[in-house]
Amino acid sequence: MDRVDIGLLSLAVTLLLIAIRMPIGIALAGVSFVGIGVLTSWKAAWGIVSAIPYNFIATWEFSAVPMFLLMGYIAARSGITGGLFQGMRIMFARVPGSLASASVAASALFAAASGSSVATSAALSRIAVPEMLKAGYEKGLATGTVAVAGTLGSLIPPSILMVIYGVFTGTPIGELFMAGFIPGILSAIAFILMITIRVKLKPSLAPRTEVVFTAAEKRAALKDVWPLPTLILGVLGGIFAGVFTPTEAGAVGALLAILVAALRRSLSFPMLWEAIIDAAVATSVMFIIAMGAAMFTRLMGLSQVPAFIADQVLTLSDNKYVVILIIAAIFIFLGMFIDSIGIILLTLPILMPLLTELDINMVWFGIITIKLLEIGLVTPPVGLNVYVIKTSLGNLVDLPTIFRGCTWFIATDLVMLAILIAFPILSLFLPSLMVR
Repeated sequence: MDRVDIGLLSLAVTLLLIAIRMPIGIALAGVSFVGIGVLTSWKAAWGIVSAIPYNFIATWEFSAVPMFLLMGYIAARSGITGGLFQGMRIMFARVPGSLASASVAASALFAAASGSSVATSAALSRIAVPEMLKAGYEKGLATGTVAVAGTLGSLIPPSILMVIYGVFTGTPIGELFMAGFIPGILSAIAFILMITIRVKLKPSLAPRTEVVFTAAEKRAALKDVWPLPTLILGVLGGIFAGVFTPTEAGAVGALLAILVAALRRSLSFPMLWEAIIDAAVATSVMFIIAMGAAMFTRLMGLSQVPAFIADQVLTLSDNKYVVILIIAAIFIFLGMFIDSIGIILLTLPILMPLLTELDINMVWFGIITIKLLEIGLVTPPVGLNVYVIKTSLGNLVDLPTIFRGCTWFIATDLVMLAILIAFPILSLFLPSLMVR
């Protein structure tokens, strides 16, 4: 077997191990160690195992990951995000399917604080879905709304996936954050428009409830909502103006979350300690996967598989839009079986030479990648966000109903994906204005 054959076999074995539910970090590291040992020597393989994990995790930019996670956990545990749904419910009270639209808007705001799609879906499933079901909303609409709106956590900055993508591709993380803002807001608007049109055409999906909110309720809702926009503007505004780097922004965001919690008198040492533990555990899981991916990148480089695949794809077409459509099909397929972090770390080492050859803007491609990963979060049979909703609701709604409820949203996401591919300016406008 030549190098390329060994590399392709390693890739196939990795996908098989992931398919049988082996932890992806273990699968990547194990296959990489054996593959590198076969391609070079076992001594070299041991040397790489010793060096790569430390060198990779020691990357300064990665310190943003635990900080942004800490910011999100403090926001959630201190109750900063608690009044979001009620505030958005008041804002969208006169819109058909108001509770579903309020869920989308609340998810967009929560996503900006948590940076995690799964965390967003988990939080809103416990708050919004019971309210919608109590109001007589169709179960698929109620659960599908929260499952798909939760995916906005990947696109609306600050996003953990953007940090990982930026580190692996060498793309400026600040530009990725700014690039995701307009597509994220447009995606939320598209979801709300789709919900409104569907409910207008079929009112039985979401019975209209005549609820009159008092001035006191509106003031209370505003009091609950203001902390998150403040947090978002503080973090993104500082990055945009060049006051601090995206890596430093994570620490600034965590500090702002602590200050806001203190102002709201919801800060306590036990709460802060629990948030730190949550952030540490989540960071450890991500870093294990990332270390495995770093070793897998070295294996792919030694086997020359990325160059081989780039040559094969370019024989089909050298049109970057055709290539992106091919990549999109691969991502959507992988999204049915593998979680978002796994997909991004598994595919980037293989795709980078192809993207470089076609001179594709990596900020623009990063937003397309995140959008594709969003779709993967709600596609069967894995659909991680769907399983989060199911776990939160127990037997209240069955799994097929949730997946069915996601269908219209997936169609909307595909339309948005086509728009982002056709009009790169939507992703690149804000990065072009950044102070550098």
